Parts: sequence; structure tokens; C-alpha cells
Amino acid sequence: MTERGTSGPARLTEMRARLADYLRRRGLRSTAQRRLVTEVFFETEGHVTVEELLQRVRARDPRIGHATIYRTLKLLKDSGLAHERRFGDGVTRYELAHEDDHHDHLICLDCGRIVEFEDEAIERAQERVAERHGFELLLHRHELYGRCEACRAGRGERGA
Repeated sequence: MTERGTSGPARLTEMRARLADYLRRRGLRSTAQRRLVTEVFFETEGHVTVEELLQRVRARDPRIGHATIYRTLKLLKDSGLAHERRFGDGVTRYELAHEDDHHDHLICLDCGRIVEFEDEAIERAQERVAERHGFELLLHRHELYGRCEACRAGRGERGA
């Protein structure tokens, strides 16, 4: 089981090109505000809430509001460049999506820490289970909930 790394410059360039193609095919404009929100999102590692993204975007342009963030995240989600995640705490988070990328999540119920990981043994086991039951596996989400090491030791912070 390994923890995942971050996106490199080549991947981000490819994602920008995919977005430009998506906008062009749908006859949508690439506005300065949309580009800024997208760039900040693409620079963000891990999972981000609307409020966190708004705060980061407003550090560069305080005129951008919630509606622009929501619309841009919906556009990124609809284009396949962002995944919307809900981890049972009532907060929606977004993360970069890559066509060839799949990972699972460990979620701390005390501090909210989210660890992304990949495990080939888990992937193979899921495929065997689906096959045994006659299913064609199209997609899945694997989320494991518990307490992280820091929280078990009394060092965790809510929202970390």
C-alpha cells in the first residue's frame, strides 16, 4: 500500500489542454475569473472545500465570489477534471481527477485528515468479488474510516 504523490507540470499542462478543449466544444468562454479559479484549483494538493478554494482565490483577486467558485467547480466536475467527494461529515470536497488515476481514501473521524492510497491487492480483490457475482465493475469508491495515529495519541487537530 502506498501513499499518492502530487501532480507534475506535464500532467497540469495536459489538464489545461483538456479544459480548453472542453470549453471550445461547448462554446464556453475562458474568462479571466474562470482561469484564475481553475489555476488555483489545479495548484491545490489533496481535497479542497468551496470555502478553502474561495479563500485561496481571493488572496489573488478579492472580487471573486462564491458563485464563480461553484460554477467553475461544476464545470471542472462535468469536464471530468475534478471529482466531488463527500466523506460523511456534511462537507463536499473536490480533488483533481486524472483519466488514468484511481485511489482510495483513509478518513480520520476525529481530525478529518484524509490520506489517499493505492493498493493493488485491494484492486484485484474487488475485481474477483465482482466477477464471482457476475458484475462488470465500472467504478467504485473505497473509503476507510477510523482514527489516525495522531488522534489516537491525543495530538490530532480537528480539520487538519
